[in-house]
Amino acid sequence: METNDQRYLVQQNKVADDAKAAPVFAKVMRSKEGKFEGVSFIRNKEKATVMTVAEAQEAVDWATKKKGNAKDYVTKIICVGQ
Repeated sequence: METNDQRYLVQQNKVADDAKAAPVFAKVMRSKEGKFEGVSFIRNKEKATVMTVAEAQEAVDWATKKKGNAKDYVTKIICVGQ
């Protein structure tokens, strides 16, 4: 039996070298049926969505494809404790 290992967050950092902006974290938006609809990035790490690796990868893929300014950010999956 496979366990649902939910302990990952998706983090974004601005690419610009001179900016020391705080990272933002993904909050996943889902429909009433639980279907993935997109991601909103928020500053509050405690309110970010904790996900499995597969869910986190889905959020990263969505962010890099759908966000117009995705090239300005580095999007990565991190462990909750990082």
